[in-house]
Amino acid sequence: MKLAIHHIENSFSERWIKYCKENAVEYKIVNCFDNNIIQELEDCDALLWNWSLGDYKTRKFAKQLTYSLEKLGKVVFPNSSTSWHYDDKVGQKYLLEAIKAPFISTFIFYDKKSALAWAKNTSYPKVFKLSTGAGASNVKLINNKEDAYKLINIAFKYGFSPVNRLVLMQDKYKLFKRTKTLSSFYTFAKSIGRLFIKTELENLSCRESGYVYFQEFIPNNSFDLRIVTAGNKAFGIKRYCRENDFRASGSGIIDYSKNSIDERCVKISLDISKKLGAQSLAYDFVFDTENHPLIVEISYDYTMKAYDKCEGYWDSELKWHSGSINPQQWMIEDVIQDII
Repeated sequence: MKLAIHHIENSFSERWIKYCKENAVEYKIVNCFDNNIIQELEDCDALLWNWSLGDYKTRKFAKQLTYSLEKLGKVVFPNSSTSWHYDDKVGQKYLLEAIKAPFISTFIFYDKKSALAWAKNTSYPKVFKLSTGAGASNVKLINNKEDAYKLINIAFKYGFSPVNRLVLMQDKYKLFKRTKTLSSFYTFAKSIGRLFIKTELENLSCRESGYVYFQEFIPNNSFDLRIVTAGNKAFGIKRYCRENDFRASGSGIIDYSKNSIDERCVKISLDISKKLGAQSLAYDFVFDTENHPLIVEISYDYTMKAYDKCEGYWDSELKWHSGSINPQQWMIEDVIQDII
């Protein structure tokens, strides 16, 4: 047995490599961007690659490479069932509706006329999103039809940048104001520079156009719950909304205690991951006016170290296990088990 790992600093691969070294698992480092990557993987049984939405290059071929390797009989993390809908909120809508998951009512239109007609007659507020983007940077609260009309007109004319530099800067300022740390000041200062200097992602990515995406606004949610499954285990955090804001994703205001997690969300997440055949998925939940959990969106990727303070995990029987967690270890162990 031999594993291939595409290494990226501060990603899952750090712990995958550490696991291989500590457990005498044969592995080699590969570069998935190499033209001959298929040939490079001929002597390997599996590929592990924690690719990210922040890299424009992976958008071009990561999903296609994954599917192709699966056809060769290779085990891949993330596999197609885990990753095809990553950073694709449009795809997630159809997937979650198809399996009858408890998903927030979502409205997508692919022509301007239909979108304007809906906006004229719907109730407000609504939440506007782009299909791509993380940390709630492309999320807006729409309070009336006039604001909806403006966004619809842009969507079917100029389109939107996948990176909202102004919102990112504002979020970094709020984080610095709250924490007053040197690291948060550095990220805030960097975000100011990004107002004038575009990132490689922004320069090379296409504008989001030709569709509009709205979700029902669920009021009175001062937080969301992020539940992550890895194999038959799950753990979670409670994320509070930014000050005077309805967005929790990316706020950095986190409660790690077990008692802050609604176990209904844990069960839903484990059940859906099993149904989808997903190796690992993160689910964002809010609660409706009758306290029913609703999924906002899903993702296979997340900031690795952000969950190290979790107090433990649940197993598939919803039994709680206290102690430190290492989901990246669970991932690679599951890959090895799939090979065996």
